[in-house]
Amino acid sequence: MDSTSVAIDVKLTDRQISSLETKKIFFGHQSVGADIVQGIRDLMAEDPRLKLNIVSSAAPESIQAPAFIESAIGENRNPQSKNEAFAAILAKGMGPQGGVAMYKYCYVDIDLSTDVQRLFDSYRDQISALKSQYPGLTIVHITIPLTTVDMDTKAWAKTLLGRPTIRDVAEKRNEFNNLLRQTYAGRDPIFDLAEVESTLPDGARSYFIRGNRQIYTLAPDYTTDGGHLNGVGRHAAATRLLQVLADL
Repeated sequence: MDSTSVAIDVKLTDRQISSLETKKIFFGHQSVGADIVQGIRDLMAEDPRLKLNIVSSAAPESIQAPAFIESAIGENRNPQSKNEAFAAILAKGMGPQGGVAMYKYCYVDIDLSTDVQRLFDSYRDQISALKSQYPGLTIVHITIPLTTVDMDTKAWAKTLLGRPTIRDVAEKRNEFNNLLRQTYAGRDPIFDLAEVESTLPDGARSYFIRGNRQIYTLAPDYTTDGGHLNGVGRHAAATRLLQVLADL
């Protein structure tokens, strides 16, 4: 781990909270997404100002009032199934209705065999089609979540033996996330989950060096199993997501 000047703000303003209460939002996800939803519930328990209507449903078109609607979509290790599930849900009615919609891949959706450029091209094409089809819908992009990585000595030993390491997969996740940022930053809203996961409140970043590049990883402080978020990680991720949504 090393540190940079990046810092995160974990406070919601009164204006942001008021803004959230007026929005209809759909969030498609799997397990890390469930961690983030629990983080939102944790924030609501901590802050009496925050009163969101959280609804678990794969039929957001049926919810007429402002709400944060969440549902598991697709299958892990099959990102195309998530593309298809998200499009199918919007087609049932929320797409034409408008509002805010987003979905995320999981860290297990990228492995050593993944063609990252092809995966990103598929995602980009899907988003382009949806934006054209539903001009009244705001789509939020989400970077792929990260995992912790092998200790340096363990990774070094595997490399000497010619074996792939979890760092090789981490590099692919970073590649996808960089493509997403380069394509949409300054154009569309982005919830940079990977940045949150790799950034501690004091601004320190969790990463390793490969060549001349920093490959960001999940900060150990935010997890107990190397991939899912603990209470601290949920708090950081949920707060940042709500900030992004409130500022739309």
